[in-house]
This record gives sequence, structure tokens and C-alpha cells, in this order.
Amino acid sequence: MADAATPSAGSHGSMSGPFRNPASPARGGRIFITGATSGIGEAFARYYAARGATLGLAGRRAEILQSLCARLPGAGHRSYVLDVRDADALRAAAQDFLREGPVDIVIASAGISVGTLTTEPDDHAAFQAVFDTNVVGTAATFAPFLAAMQARGHGVLVGIASVAGVRGLPGAGAYCASKAAVRLYCESLRVELRGTGVRVVTLAPGFIATPMTADNPYRMPFLMPVDRFVERAARAIAAGDRYRVIPWPMAWVAGLLQCVPRPLFDAVAARRKRKPRQFSP
Repeated sequence: MADAATPSAGSHGSMSGPFRNPASPARGGRIFITGATSGIGEAFARYYAARGATLGLAGRRAEILQSLCARLPGAGHRSYVLDVRDADALRAAAQDFLREGPVDIVIASAGISVGTLTTEPDDHAAFQAVFDTNVVGTAATFAPFLAAMQARGHGVLVGIASVAGVRGLPGAGAYCASKAAVRLYCESLRVELRGTGVRVVTLAPGFIATPMTADNPYRMPFLMPVDRFVERAARAIAAGDRYRVIPWPMAWVAGLLQCVPRPLFDAVAARRKRKPRQFSP
């Protein structure tokens, strides 16, 4: 865990102009993204930088993060080496990025997915890390930007839930519960902020081809390339969606899962292969 945010600036190319619509996937703006060193966070960084945005990118791996920041098109990108479990580091990063101008979109993309078993005492640390990162880290990411967004009456907060948060799956108790919590937290925040001009968008990915899903030992229906996911996610953000499952067939799957009677669900889910327990802090 980082003790503080460590900022650095990129300096490639030029901006495309002021950000007129904070939700538009086709214009510039200032966007802060956590979990930017891989997977969905990295793909969001590449997508928005290609469309003229100036980015604040947060992640734990300094070399990877700073390399990404330097390669992206556009000017003024900043990288912050931190762990979202460190609220003080997030606050320092937010203050640094806000000093350069208002922030239009904040994407809380940092997340942990790992197999967990309640019967294993060693997995307590994994449960703690998953909740601290996926749930508390999302709130800690949004919090430092809220006052400025409310003062402007303008901004978008994006939380990453998951279809895995619809029903509990064996061996994935921490992840499923954390993503259900993210969904409900974002819903609560959305209602709290109603009328302020600050919008909350909840994205619920199905199976997305990232390092997080690479070692899943089971079939992953409707597996989607991460760049395609981000394109559709950006459209959902631009459209002002409150909640969007991507890809859309997984929305049908999620709806059906909610309707399956508990005895039948238990019997079928118990036979499902389980995600490996490979936690490292």
C-alpha cells in the first residue's frame, strides 16, 4: 500500500479543446481513473485519451503506470502511484489533479477478484482486501471530488459493479458480496445526489477478457474483449444511464438468475467450478 500519492506528468501531443459535455465519449475533458495499470481501467485510459481527454491515472505499479501515461496521446496526463485502500493517498491525488482544473468524470475501476473460502482462516485477509478495495475504495475514490462537482453542479461518478453481484457463487463469497455492495452503494449515492447535477453511473460487466478473468477455470458465456466493453461503457456514460449491464445478453442472464428458486439455484451452483485462491496483498 502506498503511503502517499506520487504524481508525475505526461507531455505528448495536444488537447482537442475544452470539455463541453462531461458524458460525451467523443470529446476531451478531465477524467480521473483508478486501477489504470491493467484491464478495464487501462482500456478506459486508452479510450478517453484517444478522444482528447486529460487524464489522472492511479494504480499500484509505478513503472507500468508511468509508461502508460507517457504513451497516451494528449498532454497533461498525470500518474499517481497509490493503493485505493489508502484514502489519504487518494485525497492527495485528487487535490493535485483538481489544481489543474475541474474534473468531469471519475471512474472507480480498481478491483480485486480472487477465490475465497470462509472455512480457510488464511482467507480472512483476502476478504478484507476485496471489500476494502472494491467497496470502500470506490467510496474513497469518489469522495475527494464530490465537493468540487457539487459546487459546479456538474460531473459524473462511475462505479464498477458486476453480474457476479446478482447471486452468490461458491468460492467467490468475497467478490460476489463486494460487487453487490458496490451496486447498492452507487444506487444510494445516486439518490443522495439527485438534483445536484452530479450523476452516478453503475456499470455491471459480465465476463470481460482481462487479467482478472484469465485464470477462471470455468466457461465464460458472452466473453467480451475489454476494448469493446469500454466502447459500450462510454456510450452508457454519455447516455446518462443509471445502471447498465454489458454485454446486453448478460442482462438477460442476470434477470433469469434472480428468478431461479433458491433450492434449484443451490443445487446447480454448488457444482460450479471455483476461482483459484491466489491472493497476494
